[in-house]
Amino acid sequence: MVERDLVIVGGGSAGMAAAIQAHKDGIKDILILEKDPYLGGILNQCIHNGFGLTEFKEELTGPEYLTRFANQVKELGIEYKTQAMVLDISKDKVITYSSVEDGAVEIKAKAVILATGCYERNAGAIQIPGDRPSGVITAGTAQKYLNLEGYLVGKRVLILGSGDIGLIMARRMTLEGAKVLAVCEIMPYSNGLNRNIAQCLNDYNIPLYLSHSVSKVIGKDRVEKVIVSKVDDKMRFIPGTEMEFECDTLLLSIGLIPNVNVINNTGAEISSTKGTKVDEHMQTSIPGLFSCGNCLHVHDLVDFVSQEGRAAGHGAALYIKGLLEGKEYIKVNPGNGIGYVVPQYIEKNNQEDIALKFRVRKPIKNVDIIIESNNEVIKKLPKLVMIPSEMENIKLPASLMEKIKQGDLNVYLKEKE
Repeated sequence: MVERDLVIVGGGSAGMAAAIQAHKDGIKDILILEKDPYLGGILNQCIHNGFGLTEFKEELTGPEYLTRFANQVKELGIEYKTQAMVLDISKDKVITYSSVEDGAVEIKAKAVILATGCYERNAGAIQIPGDRPSGVITAGTAQKYLNLEGYLVGKRVLILGSGDIGLIMARRMTLEGAKVLAVCEIMPYSNGLNRNIAQCLNDYNIPLYLSHSVSKVIGKDRVEKVIVSKVDDKMRFIPGTEMEFECDTLLLSIGLIPNVNVINNTGAEISSTKGTKVDEHMQTSIPGLFSCGNCLHVHDLVDFVSQEGRAAGHGAALYIKGLLEGKEYIKVNPGNGIGYVVPQYIEKNNQEDIALKFRVRKPIKNVDIIIESNNEVIKKLPKLVMIPSEMENIKLPASLMEKIKQGDLNVYLKEKE
C-alpha cells in the first residue's frame, strides 16, 4: 500500500488552495486526486465573469480564476492525478481510487482533505407532477453542455428555481438565441444574489415569479408545456392561479447538496448543511480528516471557497506535524435567525483569527449580529439587510478568544429597538 503525507480529494478551487497552503506550511508530500480530465472542477464551465474580486482584487472568469491556482500548483511541483475517481475513504484514512492509468489503488495518508464540491438536486428530489419527457435538466448540466461541449439544450426555456446557476443560465441561454420565458421560485424571495437578478433577468426582461412552482409537466417524448401555479405560505398550489408556458425545456435550479458520500464509512459527524461538522482548522470529528469548500457548505463566492481551502491546508499541516493533538473545544451554536454556522467547534485556547460563516433563515432588515459567550457579548455588528442567498463572513480576531474560556459560543440576530 502506498503511503503519503497528505491526499486531497478534489482539484477545484478549494482543493488547489489547500494544497498550496499546506506546501507553504512545509508539507511537500502532497497528492491531489481529481475525477475530471482537468484541474479546476466546476470553474471550467463557468465562463462568465465575477470571480476573484476578493482573492485577486480583479474580475475574472471561472477559467481565468482556476488557472491562477493551477499554475501555482504546477510551479510548486505538487503532484496531481486527473481522471482519478475516489471510491472510498476509511476511518483510518485509507483512500481507494480508480483510474485508467493506475487501475485500482489504495493509499494510506497521514491526513486527508475532502474538497469534492456539491451536486444539484434533480426532478426526482422534488417530485414534479406530470409526465416524464426529455427536456427536464438541471441548470448546471445545461451549463456544462453549452459552455464545454457547445450544445444548446433547448430553444424555449422555463427555469424553476432562482439559484445563481439558474439565473446565470437564463442570461447565457438568451445570449445563445434561446427564448427564456420566465424564472419561477417557490419561495417568496429569490435564492440568488441580487446582482445576478439585475444582470441576468432584469437586463433581459426575463420575468421572475416568486411564490410560484411547477404544478404539471406535459409532454410525450419531449417537454411540450409546463403549468406553473402560485403557492400559499404552506407551499400548496392555489387553484385558479395556473399559468401555461409552451416550451421544450425545463431547467432546474433548485438547490445544491454537499458531496460527502465518499466518507460515509468514516463515521464523520454530519451537520445541518449536509456537510461535515468541523473546527476552525476544517478538521472533522475524525482526526486527520478535513473538509472545505462546497462539500462542507454551499458558498455564493468562489473566493470564500479558496479561503476555506487554505484553512484546511493549514490545519492538515498542523495535524501532520502533531500540533493538533490533545485539544479542548467549545461549541459554536446558531441562534435566533441563523440557519447554520461554520465552524461548529473552536479550540478553547486558539491563537489565530477565525472566520465565522453563516446564512440567515429568511430575509431580514435592521438587525445586530450578536456573538456571545457566557451571556457576555463578544462582538456586535449592525446589518441593514441580510438575505439567505448571501453568506455572511465575519472575522473573529484571536484577541477575542481570551474572553471565551468556558461554555459555548452563540451566534444570533437581535432586532434593533
